[in-house]
Amino acid sequence: MTSRVLIAGIGNVFHGDDGFGVEVVSRLSTRDLPPQAVVADYGVRGVHLAYELLDGNYETTIFVDAMRRGGEPGTVYVLDADPATSLPPSEHSDEGPVLDAHGMHPAAVLALLRRLGGTPGRVYVVGCEPLTVAEGMGLSEPVAAAVDEAARLVRRLAADAVERGGVDVSRHSR
Repeated sequence: MTSRVLIAGIGNVFHGDDGFGVEVVSRLSTRDLPPQAVVADYGVRGVHLAYELLDGNYETTIFVDAMRRGGEPGTVYVLDADPATSLPPSEHSDEGPVLDAHGMHPAAVLALLRRLGGTPGRVYVVGCEPLTVAEGMGLSEPVAAAVDEAARLVRRLAADAVERGGVDVSRHSR
């Protein structure tokens, strides 16, 4: 069974560690990924990402983003982002506004997708605990040190999604 996989790096490179997802996807080489995987840097273009998912071309999406979960800066997380149950609540509910051209996180992208009438396939988030998201370019030392680990996890998640049509996230979590 084959599966089309979208690997979407998101984040704002002008806000320190928020550029984590963009840096990870820039390190991924398509030769290290299954041919069914597409790697794209969406940066702060969450609306574009929602429309890309609306086309229904992907059975699995892997978001790569900075995310606060309360761990030490540089901690890498893998979440099964079932939009109905697993994504942390955000300041944007399904009832309120979801458009923020400069700060759309995975939950907001998925909420917009649902508002547009789309439904995502399997969704995972490979995230990293940021040290700072203050204005400024460049990742902090602990987050920069986590980029290669996150890239390895993304490669394994993509390969598993293609091979089995899905992923056992427990095999990849810390």
